[in-house]
Amino acid sequence: MSNIKNLISLFSGALGLDLGLEKAGFVLKAAVECNQFALQTIKDNNKRLKSQKHVIIDQTLSLQNVGEVCEEILLKTRLTNSGRYVLAGAPPCQPFSTAGKRASLKDSRSCGFQIFLEAVKILRPKFFVIENVKGILSAAKKHRPLAERGPGFPKLTSDEEHGSAFKQLLDDFDELCHDIGYCVSWGLLNSADFGAPQVRERVIFIGSLDGYFIWPEPTHSKDGSNGTKKWVILKTGLKGVKDPNPAYNEFNKEISDYLKLIPEGSNWRALPKNLQSKAIGAAYKSWGGRSGFLRRLSWDKPAPTITNNPKTKATMLCHPTEIRPLSVRECARLQKFPDEWKFSGSLAAQYRQIGNATPVVLGEAIGRAIKKVENIRNNGCHRKKLYCADPILLSRIIKRPKTMLNPPRMRKIIDAEKTKVWLNSGTNKRVDFEKYEAMGPTEAAAGFE
Repeated sequence: MSNIKNLISLFSGALGLDLGLEKAGFVLKAAVECNQFALQTIKDNNKRLKSQKHVIIDQTLSLQNVGEVCEEILLKTRLTNSGRYVLAGAPPCQPFSTAGKRASLKDSRSCGFQIFLEAVKILRPKFFVIENVKGILSAAKKHRPLAERGPGFPKLTSDEEHGSAFKQLLDDFDELCHDIGYCVSWGLLNSADFGAPQVRERVIFIGSLDGYFIWPEPTHSKDGSNGTKKWVILKTGLKGVKDPNPAYNEFNKEISDYLKLIPEGSNWRALPKNLQSKAIGAAYKSWGGRSGFLRRLSWDKPAPTITNNPKTKATMLCHPTEIRPLSVRECARLQKFPDEWKFSGSLAAQYRQIGNATPVVLGEAIGRAIKKVENIRNNGCHRKKLYCADPILLSRIIKRPKTMLNPPRMRKIIDAEKTKVWLNSGTNKRVDFEKYEAMGPTEAAAGFE
């Protein structure tokens, strides 16, 4: 049986990841969070956690104080470094999110990864888990706006290429593997594949001192193939929600009038042609005029990714049959929080905590995989290794273009040949992902007896 049971949480938020790990059998011993509303949420739900004696540290983590915080954690939990516990966290994702301004590694919050890795070096847990947004895969060290790319503008630098920020993170993980002996696997997990009524892809890093990590096996799929169940649809996911007075921020009258013309499962494209341009503004002629604008959800499909604000025009989560965004309680259910879980603060603060959280089912799936690996004898031949758990994903990253351009109609110079020359200019050496390895489940399992 597994002898790892304790959990330390950094960047804890509303404890979505940690709740999942607790469901898998771990016990939260310490949580570190600086947001006043998330801290209150943790305190308000104390009785709903396995251990009511866990340590809550109100601290803004930085590279300057991470050592002191780690020392405080060990002192108050009576754990030791190099301990048999899991260190888990979801560093701030805004620098890498495609829903906001992508400042990437220029953003001070992006050092959350460096802070977490520094904590790993100090604490040396048996396992660690990091969750982040899918956008991190393509984020650049230096963001250049789309409107400033293409012929007529300076050539692209290597720091502005797709994935240059992610490549830096992989280099940091690679160094961790060789310096301490971790095996670190990374890849994408979709919450819908594990029973959440929400399509939400997240990048996951899992570090193990035992060698290759066998990734969680999906229990669901879009079509229910290979012995899995079909994705859970919205109607099923929200069944039984007790929300007689749903809490939400109302749409303004203009948005409400548009939504009255949009049927269930549709978006701005269902509006009469003469209204579409006015309804979504400048996005009508840009990359932005896609499925998220003025979107009304469908009862018969999983919800799209739950965001920090379900009423924004571009990432709207309108109720299938009512003229309102999904309520706080409905969003929490789609993230698989317990119905009795309380969220502190204003409506905006509650939505933010829910939208930033890791779906509970992902934490549980990862936790169960850790438990499973702990119960298998490892021959120890796979340490000091960084690999992608999905060979197809790594292949896509290697083959993708080094940047994205606006549609021709939006470029400064509309000339195919000049565009080709510009794309081929810049650094001769592209961001190199080919040095990294991928390992499918069968190969990863070869490290165990």
